[in-house]
Formats: sequence, C-alpha cells, structure tokens
Amino acid sequence: MTPTRDHHAQPPEGIDLPAPTAWPIVVALGITLAFAGLITHAAVSVVGIALALIGAVGWWREVLPEQRVERVILRPVDLRPSAVVPSKPPVERASIGEGAHRARVPVEVQPYSAGIRGGIVGGIAMAVLALAYGLIVQRSLWYPINLLAAVALPALAHASLAELRAFGLLAFVIGTIVHGLISVLVGLLYAVILPMLPRRHMLWGGLIAPLLWTGLVWAVLGIVDPTLAARVDWPWFVVSQIAFGLAAGVVVARAHPLATMQTWPLAARAGVETSRDR
Repeated sequence: MTPTRDHHAQPPEGIDLPAPTAWPIVVALGITLAFAGLITHAAVSVVGIALALIGAVGWWREVLPEQRVERVILRPVDLRPSAVVPSKPPVERASIGEGAHRARVPVEVQPYSAGIRGGIVGGIAMAVLALAYGLIVQRSLWYPINLLAAVALPALAHASLAELRAFGLLAFVIGTIVHGLISVLVGLLYAVILPMLPRRHMLWGGLIAPLLWTGLVWAVLGIVDPTLAARVDWPWFVVSQIAFGLAAGVVVARAHPLATMQTWPLAARAGVETSRDR
C-alpha cells in the first residue's frame, strides 16, 4: 500500500525572513582596518579597503536584483502559545524623601560658603596648636611656619635648627599663603564630602579624615623629602589635624543645608519660567 497525497491540502503557513549573511561583518572589518592603517602602515589600509569593497559587493548581491529570503515554517495554530494579554496594574509613585526613597545621594548638600568658613576656622585652630608646639617644644613661634614654608622652599628643609627658629619674611609670607589655601580647599572638600558619608559626620571629619590625611602626608613626604619628614613632630601634627577636622566639621555641620535639584519642579530644573495663570 502506498500513501496517497492530498493535492488539495494547503502548504504549511510560514513567513519570509531576510537570509542570514556575513557580508556586513566583512564590511565592518574592512572599514576598521582602513582606519587602523592611518596609525600603523599603509598596507593595512589597502587590505581594509579591499575587504570593504568585496563585502559591499557581496552585501549588494544579497538584496539585488532580488532579496534573498529564508522561509520559516510556523507552528499550527493549536500549538502556538496563547497571546499575552497586557495588564495595567496601578503604579504607586514614590516622591523624594517618602519611605526613605532617594533618587540621588545626597538629598541635601552644604553650601560652599560653609566649607570656606569651616576651612578658615579650622585653619585658625590648627595654627594655634602649631604655634603652641613651636613655643613649648622649639621655643620659637617661627619654627612651624618655616617648616611649612619648606614645602615651597626646599632650602629650608636642609636649614639648621637655629635658622628654622629665626624669623624670615619670605618664609612667613609663603607659609601663611600655603596654610590658608590648603585650609580653604580642605574646608570645601568637607562641605562636599560630609553630606555623602553615613551618620556621625564629626567622627568622619574630626578623626577618620585627619588620620587618613596624616598617613598620606607621611607616606608622600617620606619619599619626596625624607629630611623634611624627619623634622616633623608627627604626634603634634596629628593633634593639629584633628583640631582642624573638629573645628571645620562643626562649622560645616551647623550650616543650613540646601536641597539638591532633584526636589525642584521640572520647570525650575530646565530654567523655564512658567506662569501660574496657565
């Protein structure tokens, strides 16, 4: 017995899709090599241009005069998965600050003016302890100033103890400028970084940050200028840094925080003035 064919049966349902081809990859490789030859060798560009032309011709023949297609047979209707019915569940939108939701961290920042004030106050507190160290240990107010000026005047790093204890106008001016600039810059860093840290800002700004900064200065100064590093009294240095951190941290923490732009309406963030009458 031989099976009979139903000549009236319909062919299986299918769709025509573009046939897969590797010519686009060849074109991309050729263009890449053509540009790579501009910084390597002209032969690389020649090979790249040849590959790009060959790939372009092959790609062209894939679509002209007739596009190559591949027949994909579809499953019968009864074997196809059921259609997905879209659902629109209610969406509860959270606002900034509601339920501990925050789009960005931090929600509030300290003003830069607080960082400048904190740097100035911290610099004064640090200078008082440094001058106290000079009077108590070195019996000279000018010793810590000359030692700070040695960062910009390398000759002072190799000066004698008597020269470091003596007054020098140039060292006084440079030491004051360096101390003031560093204090203000660190104060600005406090205003920017402290709101992004976890709670207990005074612990971070008054203890952890000064210890990290002291370790960094000790490591760098020991490599750059070991002679100057040997003359620094590191326990007093740590105490003065902690005084700076506590003073600057108090000023920055007590400043009135400013809300970030994420709490502003869209018109305000875009800089567009809108009228309430509309």
